[in-house]
Amino acid sequence: MATFRLQGSRVLAVTLTGDAVKAKNGSMVAYDGEMSFKKMTGGGEGLRGMVTRRLTGEQMEVMEVRGQGTCWFADRATEINLVQLHGDKLYVEASNLLCTDASLRTGTTFTGLRGSSSGNGLFTTTVEGSGQAALLSDGPAVVLRVTPQYPLCVDPGAYVAHQGNLQQHFQSGVTFRTFVGEGGGEAFQIRFEGDGLVYVQPSERRTIGGDL
Repeated sequence: MATFRLQGSRVLAVTLTGDAVKAKNGSMVAYDGEMSFKKMTGGGEGLRGMVTRRLTGEQMEVMEVRGQGTCWFADRATEINLVQLHGDKLYVEASNLLCTDASLRTGTTFTGLRGSSSGNGLFTTTVEGSGQAALLSDGPAVVLRVTPQYPLCVDPGAYVAHQGNLQQHFQSGVTFRTFVGEGGGEAFQIRFEGDGLVYVQPSERRTIGGDL
């Protein structure tokens, strides 16, 4: 299996020993040894994946990197966060996914109104299996724990990913900007309930729900 390690917080080094990883197309910044690069169809999910992603709007351009040596990946100097999966499933916006072990399965799933609030459609990308995934965030991501006793409300513009046995609900709410009169429209939140982890970034994307 490939070995993932961070060099600083914005460059991912992946050591390969004849195996492969799937990475965001164009994210390779350097490599040594013998490497091959192959663009993959439908986010690495073949023709069916290509059709599904076009229908859902959850686009993901992926390349397979295979060989012997080390390959370095980065994307617009954004922060990189490593996630270890042990047979579980990670839900992540396609734009926030940098690299995964080739053994991890990716797909799309319906997420309801949360997807609509972030302007990325009603679907999100799933990563499932055992191995490592590298996520992108605008600033260092914070991992927040959700328990049955302590649900969590997240600004859609700050959401990056989540994993575990979580249910999510889309609800209207208020923010500090609403109180000071700087909101550009109705404010929305994602409410997570259950048991799991939520990854948020210290920066907010522009969303169709207004300035949150």
